[in-house]
Amino acid sequence: MPTLAATRFPSLDRLAIGLSGLCALHCIATAVMIGLLSSVAGLLEAPIIHEGGLVIAMALGAIALGQGARQHGLMLPIAIGGLGLGVMAGALSLPHGWSGETAYTVLGVALLAFGHELNRRAFW
Repeated sequence: MPTLAATRFPSLDRLAIGLSGLCALHCIATAVMIGLLSSVAGLLEAPIIHEGGLVIAMALGAIALGQGARQHGLMLPIAIGGLGLGVMAGALSLPHGWSGETAYTVLGVALLAFGHELNRRAFW
């Protein structure tokens, strides 16, 4: 029978997957908005949004993935999720507005979401 902690933390993984999806949506929407409505896209492209999102993703990712590993003992979700966080952090070091920045960020988000999904499935 799963413990209270084991039933609570898969929901953190779902929240983290949702946050990763919102991040990917933000990146794609920003690229589209730059092409269509450059005045509105400037608001979405503010560096504080990227930096703040990364801080939230890293904190939530560390809590959810770390707690899951303590509960089920699997390291693969942490390895994949950590790689995703690293790619996202690396994307912040790229020139802002460069087209590859969006691709690297979306790749990092996808890896992080996959790590959270593996973490969530390990509780089944």
